[in-house]
Amino acid sequence: MIDDSKIEHPSGRRVEVTHTGAPRQFESGGRSVTFVPLAIKRRQFSKVLIPPPGMNHAAIQSSLDLPMIRTIGKAFYWQRLLDSGEVANATDLARKLKLEPGWVAEVLRLTRLAPDIVQAIMDGRQPRQLNLHAIRGRQAEVPVDWVEQRATFGFTDPRKFAA
Repeated sequence: MIDDSKIEHPSGRRVEVTHTGAPRQFESGGRSVTFVPLAIKRRQFSKVLIPPPGMNHAAIQSSLDLPMIRTIGKAFYWQRLLDSGEVANATDLARKLKLEPGWVAEVLRLTRLAPDIVQAIMDGRQPRQLNLHAIRGRQAEVPVDWVEQRATFGFTDPRKFAA
């Protein structure tokens, strides 16, 4: 709902979007108007519409997160270089790639993700709130235990994220 009394633009007005009220449909000035209460949440470079709590709505599947997929791909490629002996350790890998050793170690930790979490990300079925910062451990420490990872990242309903 847009409250005109709280509209402020560069000229001194602002727009406030609230998510109160119940969904409804009505006619206004000869036009059909549908009011759906929701919130707008920022997700990386896009905005996501979130229905209010308690509303029955169809499950919305996440889309492919290409930066997250690329980073996971790098992690497994770099791990293969380490496993094959092409590089001795993460520090040598960072030196060879001219990258910061801490960042290389952070990306390599993605190889510890549960296989079903990696598969869900590759298929675009990850929970909406899961992003690159979360899986790299920027928001909170990523647990080593796969069951704890699923709980931390929101994989609570196995049917929703199963292939």
